[in-house]
Amino acid sequence: MDTRTTAGPATPTTPRDSTSGLRLRPYAGERDLAEIVRLENAEAEADGLQERVTLEGETTFFAHPNDKFDPGRDVTIAEVDGRPIGVGFRNWVETTDGFNEYRINGAVDPAWRRRGVGTALVAENLRRMRELAVGHDVPPERKVLGSWTGDSQPGAAAVLSAAGFAPIRWFFLMTRPTLDDVPDLALPEGLEIRPVTEANVRAVWAADIESFRDHWGGFDGSEVMFQRWMANPHTDLSLWLAAFDGDEVAGGVLNAIDPDENEALGVSRGWLHSVFTRRPWRRRGLAAALIVRSLDLLRERGMTSGILGVDAENPSGALGLYERLGFVVSYRSTAWRRAL
Repeated sequence: MDTRTTAGPATPTTPRDSTSGLRLRPYAGERDLAEIVRLENAEAEADGLQERVTLEGETTFFAHPNDKFDPGRDVTIAEVDGRPIGVGFRNWVETTDGFNEYRINGAVDPAWRRRGVGTALVAENLRRMRELAVGHDVPPERKVLGSWTGDSQPGAAAVLSAAGFAPIRWFFLMTRPTLDDVPDLALPEGLEIRPVTEANVRAVWAADIESFRDHWGGFDGSEVMFQRWMANPHTDLSLWLAAFDGDEVAGGVLNAIDPDENEALGVSRGWLHSVFTRRPWRRRGLAAALIVRSLDLLRERGMTSGILGVDAENPSGALGLYERLGFVVSYRSTAWRRAL
């Protein structure tokens, strides 16, 4: 399958101030995916990142384009002599603080670092994002560029800083290194946990999206994103937990186990990908009760640790909650922004 669209550039470009022979070209369809996965994982390994991607997972994600991310428009391959050595990604979101944020990211083969490849990809990403933003009816001051780096990626941070980006927010990965001695916490009165099935998964998804509307940043809550989640090979509804108050979803945790990632990292770890509580049910201990049940569930599936992500300034006090439940900060990341 070729997911290219007419939005891609008609011809490749060759940066003048980068490594000799470097050529930038648009995404050429599914045949590029294996090399994209190789580049992402090579960078992750070199930088000590705690996540990995798979060909199956990336194929699923790329197969569901929408106006926020379309690989034919939003992926650029950097190559030398026909060999991919870097990849640039772009997407955009409407943020909860009132901006259109045009996000850029990418990966460079570690063997080709410090030779101008990352700088060339950032420049191309910025050019393409400015072109995209022209068609959006939003005041110029509400259009911003965004990106992310981890604390073990000083080179990427230097490239972004040189391009005019500045740190704006910090995020943590938090790990519970053992799933032993998990406390026993009761659900708030009147709530019950029910299985997440195809019959109620849209209600759980909608509750998750609603719960994060007052958190910093932006997300894609579209139907296409829902389909991406559901098609992901590691989406297992039997790992999701949802608490109901009558017919209403009060909160939940979207858990997952990625055996390919675990094998690559030498861990037996489960992800608590999204921990959410809707406003009417907050401050009653629901999130804590769902987290400990998630940890028990992951242990039952053979896992020995759990991991989740958190905004360091989360307004709901999530950081403190996770610390009280035995999670410790295992990695730090930075969100960057600049004016368009």
